[in-house]
Amino acid sequence: MAQFLAVLYGDPTRFQSLSPIEMQALYAKYMGWGLKAREQGFLVGANKLVDDAGKVLRRKPVVTDGPYSETKEALGGYYLIEAGNYDEAARRFLDHPHVENDGTIEIRQVEVLPRPA
Repeated sequence: MAQFLAVLYGDPTRFQSLSPIEMQALYAKYMGWGLKAREQGFLVGANKLVDDAGKVLRRKPVVTDGPYSETKEALGGYYLIEAGNYDEAARRFLDHPHVENDGTIEIRQVEVLPRPA
């Protein structure tokens, strides 16, 4: 079974307008999806990123603050899943709450490198 990294992008200002009750309900949807994915056995790992701009490191010896590109979407978290192929990986996210909330999920296959002996 191949591994796929699904990265979640969205407009961070969208969540600022939610009431605490709405935010709690949305959080519960994300947690529910993760629980379902664990129970179905395809979730390898997941994390939400902290709400800051992060850092960018380029070849020139300069570290700059994010954002990384001119976009309203910010990287908010990721999932590492197992699936047979890209189509299966994409199907696993069709009911994800991030899609319901106008977010973007980018899916990339992971090349698992051998560990040094």
